[in-house]
Amino acid sequence: MTLNAVIAAGQGNPLLWILAIPLAAAGFLAVLPSWRLASWLNIAVSGATFVTSLSLFVHRPPDSRLLFIDDFNIYLVALTTFVGFTTAIFSAGYISRESASARLSDLHLRFYHSMYQAFLFTMLLALTANNTGVMWVAVEAATLTTVLMVSLYRTREAIEAAWKYFILCSVGIGLALFGTTLVYLAAQPVMGDGADAMAWTLLITRAAEFHPDLLNLAFVFLLVGYGTKVGLAPLHAWLPDAHAEGPTPISAVLSGLLLNVALYALLRFKMLIAANPETLAPGPLMIMMGLSSLFLSGFMLYRRGDIKRLFAYSSIEHMGLITFAFGMGGPLANFAGLLHMTMHSLTKSGIFFAVGAITQNAGTKRLADIRGLTVSHPILGWGFAIAVLAIAGLPPMGVFMSEFLVVSSTFARQPLLAIPLILALLVAFAALITRLQAMLFGAPPPSPRQAHGNVTALGTVLAYGPLWLHVILVVIAGLWLPEPLVRWFETVAKLLG
Repeated sequence: MTLNAVIAAGQGNPLLWILAIPLAAAGFLAVLPSWRLASWLNIAVSGATFVTSLSLFVHRPPDSRLLFIDDFNIYLVALTTFVGFTTAIFSAGYISRESASARLSDLHLRFYHSMYQAFLFTMLLALTANNTGVMWVAVEAATLTTVLMVSLYRTREAIEAAWKYFILCSVGIGLALFGTTLVYLAAQPVMGDGADAMAWTLLITRAAEFHPDLLNLAFVFLLVGYGTKVGLAPLHAWLPDAHAEGPTPISAVLSGLLLNVALYALLRFKMLIAANPETLAPGPLMIMMGLSSLFLSGFMLYRRGDIKRLFAYSSIEHMGLITFAFGMGGPLANFAGLLHMTMHSLTKSGIFFAVGAITQNAGTKRLADIRGLTVSHPILGWGFAIAVLAIAGLPPMGVFMSEFLVVSSTFARQPLLAIPLILALLVAFAALITRLQAMLFGAPPPSPRQAHGNVTALGTVLAYGPLWLHVILVVIAGLWLPEPLVRWFETVAKLLG
């Protein structure tokens, strides 16, 4: 195929541009010598990817054996590119301050920006792949790129966290590969050999004819495999270390995006299981893992002395709640799960934006040393306060709405399950509120540390702008959801079974 033919094909398919832009940028940023220029280019490229993703709502390209867009993944693509864009904005200011403190060399900064775009590419490929094998490869590639970024500081703790992340998630992804192979074997007698037996758009139409025993066995491996990547207990051990030791912008996209991508992969397979009437219901397994994640993380929140680890366990809690919702199934619980995925992505990434600024200002990640933020840094402190209240589930935030829907649907269908669910949510709520009081309203240090000199107006916008944008969106979502968005979630909820 000639270059002109490739360009002509891309002009008619925005999905190709959504993947090509971050992939090409990753290669270019790897050789760009100026990290300052790379920071701005990283923002521009991420913004271009986000704008291009919005074109999918106007022009949805036709499906192919490799890539596809449907009602489920289109909103996740838009959410991923949006959070990727806002994180790139925050990252520019964060990386500038890290360079000023000599924590990262120019070579490390060049590597960081290249891997950031590579990471966005792998997530977008996983979301849009119309092939179970390609999706698995993309999730594994996302693991490899984030492993490299978690170890970016090259400290003993960072390298240890990266190795733990790599080993545990590689074992999980290996189990997911075995589950993917079993699904292929279940589909092969019906779909025939080759790519047709791996294409989502074809598999879902004939899933009722697949061998149910193979599908049941496959889902166990897929739940354990992709569940490791989601961070579900007891497979969560990598997540707190990876969040704590990597650069904070990477913590934002790990919690806000990558966990969603892994859960998306699991839900795609759940749709196949649900379409076959002879398989066992996957819901009880998901409910069990969701509840165990809620309880473990809720109690662990009380014992954290590191602010990044604290919110890493909060991510485990919320992914457990989302998994619980999808395990319950049905239109209302699935709607709540989709809404909570969105609200958690926006809120948790915003929290890590605040955490990045807080740790740089305070020069420490220790909770005991962070006090009186609303006095010493009022713009940052109040934005952080609203974000934490939102993730704790207080009204009128969007997280409260999604949690209320999960609890309501559980009461309606399984009242006894609602008791441990509410108890776990209350435990986590109390832990976060207890921690929040001292950080925000305690007596500030006598002389607040200014780690990197005077902060310019532009630096303030880069540091606090993305945080407040996310906070505003979450508050609006708690008060009002646009009718098209509601209809969209309702449609996807029905697809999920």
